[in-house]
Amino acid sequence: MDDIEIAQSAIVKPIREVAATIGLSEDDIEPYGKYVAKVPVDKLASLGSGKQGKLIMVSAITPTPAGEGKTVTTIGMIQGLGRLGKKVVGALREPSIGPTFGIKGGATGGGYSQVYPMWDIDLHFTGDIHAVTAAHNLLSAILDNELVRDNPLNIDPTRIVLKKAMDMNVRELRNIVTGLGRDRILGGVPHEGGFLITSASEISAILALSTDRADLRRRLERMVVAYTYEGKPVTVKDLGCVGSMMVMLKDAINPNLVQTLEGQPVFVHGFPFANIAHGTNSVIATKAALSLGDYVVTEAGFASDLGGEKFMDIVCRESGFAPDCVVIVASIRALMTHGGAKLDEPETITEDALRKGLCNLDKHIENMSSYGVPVVVAVNRFAHDTPEEMEIIREHCRAAGVRCAFSEAFAKGGEGAIELAETVLDVLENEKTDFHCLYPVEASIKEKVEAVATKIYGAGSVTYTKEAEKAIAQMEQDGYGNLPVCIAKTQASLTDDSKVKGAPRGWILSVREVQLSAGAGFVVPVCGTLTLMPGLPKVPAAMRMDLLDDGRIVGLK
Repeated sequence: MDDIEIAQSAIVKPIREVAATIGLSEDDIEPYGKYVAKVPVDKLASLGSGKQGKLIMVSAITPTPAGEGKTVTTIGMIQGLGRLGKKVVGALREPSIGPTFGIKGGATGGGYSQVYPMWDIDLHFTGDIHAVTAAHNLLSAILDNELVRDNPLNIDPTRIVLKKAMDMNVRELRNIVTGLGRDRILGGVPHEGGFLITSASEISAILALSTDRADLRRRLERMVVAYTYEGKPVTVKDLGCVGSMMVMLKDAINPNLVQTLEGQPVFVHGFPFANIAHGTNSVIATKAALSLGDYVVTEAGFASDLGGEKFMDIVCRESGFAPDCVVIVASIRALMTHGGAKLDEPETITEDALRKGLCNLDKHIENMSSYGVPVVVAVNRFAHDTPEEMEIIREHCRAAGVRCAFSEAFAKGGEGAIELAETVLDVLENEKTDFHCLYPVEASIKEKVEAVATKIYGAGSVTYTKEAEKAIAQMEQDGYGNLPVCIAKTQASLTDDSKVKGAPRGWILSVREVQLSAGAGFVVPVCGTLTLMPGLPKVPAAMRMDLLDDGRIVGLK
């Protein structure tokens, strides 16, 4: 059976019953059909007795074509904890349609380790991403209208930093010219522009970091969208359209409640990418989960150098919570890839390649341990993994002083993640945390970039283009120098070159440009050749999908 057939055959509960397991009544939720609901922020604010559950954050090694199975393992651990009788709540991100129809696929797990209903969550879900797209493009329209209507704010059209947004991979819209026409009223004012994917919109990051409606409003107000001819920043508050944007986002701020295939509650809310934003679900959802459950499992996108670092240095600073344990997900074939193996060359898939690739796992263990949090390695087991290969990893982890557990959640659901769940519970019970961030926010922007580059990525130094140097100087002059950094770089390597595997040391990180996300509350250095609008692969995932005459979806993963 494929993932959709497995999900459709599962015995799941109406969402009101799932909500009841964590103390939410029918009056506390707003159903979106039988199996999905939103929980209004007002209801969440009045719930909980001040208790705080244990927070488990899941990250991974550097992604490879072999697949690591981070979300499968995350959901499997939720199901495993549930099977052990624990009151567990998940807190995950919403998938973006662009990658779902591109190369990455959805982000709802797979096999017997999924959130339900995956086909709705992977597609339009409750419309949160569409709402952010609409709010972003409303802001863009208001900004362009200012130029047409006598430009009372004196905006310099060559210094508009806000692009337009859409939730699809469209490389041809990365860089465009807008405002072409016979006159301003008919065509607008000509200027360079472009599109970014909605998950890269600052509004996506703002929604995920906001704690309530008032905080959402404050963050939207301070977004910088352009500069005047005198070089002064122009904010959304200056444009006077915050109220209309709030209206657009009125439902999107409320977290979504769904369930695993085994009935455990999961909040799926927030969708910033980890390679171009901070890569975690919403603060509202995680805080709600912590107040409603004894154990909360969340994940940080891609690997520890991206979502993991940003969870620690941005989300934890903003929210006041911190993980009690970090789980790093790996697979044997993925580690072999980091050791030089080629998936289409069977003779290279060897134990020697596995041993060489363990350097990548070691770097991610080092990264997360540096924050003073205990680490568990979760190995996503496949049918082709041999006992000898498994023992190599177990012995390596023993030598490194970290706990290791294998998971077969894809094939066995929660039963296949019991070992992992028990290992995490043991660590939570017996190991202490001493959480601390990597750098002080009072450091300069360059000092913060270099801290992440050298301590997390393994770089030896950082170089900046003239444009990046100029942008940093402007931000520090305007009073934004004390913000955390949210570095945008490829997810496919610890370096800024997607082709480099393993865990190289001493290389040079290249900062191409630096963007300001004043509303979200961070500075974004963009490194290497990364773009904020993905493109489609040669054969997009969209080419294998269809809706059959009987209403069944095929090819969606």
